[in-house]
Amino acid sequence: MVDESKWPAGLRIRHVEPGDQEGFVKSMATPLAMGGTLQIPYTSVESWRERMSKIEPPDFCLVAESRSSAAPSGYEIVGNAGMFVTGSSVRRRHAMGIGMAVRDDWQGRGVGSALMSAMIDRADNWMNVLRLELTVFTDNATAIALYQHFGFAIEGTHRAYALRAGALVDAYAMARLHPNPPRLPDSA
Repeated sequence: MVDESKWPAGLRIRHVEPGDQEGFVKSMATPLAMGGTLQIPYTSVESWRERMSKIEPPDFCLVAESRSSAAPSGYEIVGNAGMFVTGSSVRRRHAMGIGMAVRDDWQGRGVGSALMSAMIDRADNWMNVLRLELTVFTDNATAIALYQHFGFAIEGTHRAYALRAGALVDAYAMARLHPNPPRLPDSA
């Protein structure tokens, strides 16, 4: 289970809900969050609404929220993470991909760790996912360190993986294998 005592004070993780798209737009509009993902600038609220409406199990998306007196709900979205199937092949059903982003002003404050611990708990303990995969730009040392802390290993380099601010950049393929996969109980 997730040890929420290690999360920053006032932070909570929950499933994405209708109405969260404005928080996604605000988070993804920050330069580091947007530049560290495959998102593009100036994404509309409507495009996020449409994208969120298409999330169906086993795919899912979580948001990290922090207390905020400025937000009508008393919380504002400061990060998000999603888990998605990697393809339609029956032979890859044991694997899922992860994507995540943390708003610039919340980076380095434990939000990424909280999101990753929640994602891994769900994958390991509730979904029988044996392999988690992600890509990360090779110059994103902070994210790479976070992923390695959670057991991800670099498996290779994608050369000229994506266009970012007018330049082609490389990305690492990283993966984590379930450290203690479920087994049948011993027969008595």
